[in-house]
Amino acid sequence: MLRIVLADDHQLLREAIRRGLEEAGEAVVGEASTGDQAVALARSTRPNIVVMDLSMPQVDGVEATRRINAELPGVRVLVLSMHDDPARTRAAIGAGASGYLTKGTSFAQLLFAIRSIAAGETFLSPELAVPALWAAAEPDERADQEPLTDRQVEILQMVANGSATKQVARDLGITQKTVHNHYNSIYRKLNSQSLTHAVLRAVRMGIVQLD
Repeated sequence: MLRIVLADDHQLLREAIRRGLEEAGEAVVGEASTGDQAVALARSTRPNIVVMDLSMPQVDGVEATRRINAELPGVRVLVLSMHDDPARTRAAIGAGASGYLTKGTSFAQLLFAIRSIAAGETFLSPELAVPALWAAAEPDERADQEPLTDRQVEILQMVANGSATKQVARDLGITQKTVHNHYNSIYRKLNSQSLTHAVLRAVRMGIVQLD
């Protein structure tokens, strides 16, 4: 059973998502209507996932995601937003979100995304993938980039193909700790704060390809 925090300033939406998640066997451990509340709940409840809106009062979803990512690396954030423009997608992923869905998505897709992210994967709405890739990096960013090793490229390609950390470790015959060490090196070299952001940058730069 996953522990989930819902952060959205629309109570009706939170209630609808809560009902769906509880019927699916997951646990909603807190609800927030502001970014500040979302961060506080993440600290106090240590959920697996925070489902985060971007447009909230006081502290917005991007800043709340950044704080959670910095303070609570074990808590993953899935953005669920009405906005579908590449700039907002890029901002959320750059802040550390592990996935991004628009509010036009189905509940089935939302549930799949939550469970995928909890398993260590990343998730991006298909309609956002191409625009986000083009927005994810500057054209000349290769100039000063420290090159990735062959093993790091291999790992990024596996993640881009949908492999979770456990599967990457098993397929390569290494420990999950070693995989996470590679992730940290990849983040540094690609100037990324999350695996999603690193994959998007790598695709934009031609290092890996999406199926």
